[in-house]
Formats: sequence, C-alpha cells, structure tokens
Amino acid sequence: MKKILMGWLCMCAFAVASAQTNTAEQATVHETIRFGYLSYNDVLHAMPGYEQAERQVGELRAAYQKELTRSEEQFSKAYAEYVEGQHSFPENILLKRQKELQQLMDQAQQFKQEARQLLEENEKAVMQPLQERLDKAIHEVGMKHNLAFVVNTDNRAYPFINAGIGTDVTSDVLNLLK
Repeated sequence: MKKILMGWLCMCAFAVASAQTNTAEQATVHETIRFGYLSYNDVLHAMPGYEQAERQVGELRAAYQKELTRSEEQFSKAYAEYVEGQHSFPENILLKRQKELQQLMDQAQQFKQEARQLLEENEKAVMQPLQERLDKAIHEVGMKHNLAFVVNTDNRAYPFINAGIGTDVTSDVLNLLK
C-alpha cells in the first residue's frame, strides 16, 4: 500500500513539475513567436488591378452565357418543331428528329462543361499575377515585422486570434501594394 501511495505521489509531483515547465515554456514561446493575420480575399479585392481582372473574366463569362442561351434557344425551337409534327412524321423522320435533338442536347452539355473549365482556367490565369504580387507583399511585411508566419483568416478558419500575440498586417500589405 505504501508503494502504491509513494508511486502515486511521485506521479503527482512529476505532473505538477511538468505543468510548471510547460507554462514557463509557453510564456517564452509567447514572447518570442509572433505571427500576422489578414483576410487574403479582402486584400486581393482591394488591390489595384483586381477590378480590371474581374471585368475581363466577366466579359468572357458573358460571351459564354450568350452562346449557351443561343444553344438552348436552338434546342427549344427544334424540340417545338418535333412535338408539333411528331404525329404526322413517318417513322424514319421521327427517329431522325429524335437523334438530332439528342445530338443538340449532348453538344450543349459538352459546351457547357468545356466553357466552365475554360472559365476556371482563364480566371486562374488572370488572377495569378495579382496573387503572386500579394504573396510577395505578405512575405515582405512578414519579414519586416519579423513574424514567424502570416495566417489567412478567410473561411472562418480561425474563429479566435489573440491580438496580443498576433498582428493584423492588412493595412501594411495594402500600403505596400499601392
């Protein structure tokens, strides 16, 4: 019984000593490691050139949408003609029209998928230079303030940031970009 009690007391003493050491280490870490934070999207949207890039992507998106609308109208017209004449068409014309409708529908779907992919690629290509400039500015501000890292607060990834330890670098990054 004495051995068990002594073992338990030793474990408690070790746990207390360990907790005190961890608290001291945490205080040292808090004093030496600093980090920055910002909303990457907010800064990106405020950058010079962002509106022009968005306008460029929007114009391409509008052109694709116009073509999709034209394609849908073409399909609707062909379908209306098919419905109107389906009772009077001979079997081979009926099958031909069904096949044409299926081809129009397949082509529209394929174009829609290709358009979506091309829009995504275009948006990435247009935004890449802005993102590279922003990344470089964040790096410079982080080095200037001797920060260990800069976190992106978008998408509620960090619901709490201790402002006593972290530094909001948004204005510094925006000033560097302008």
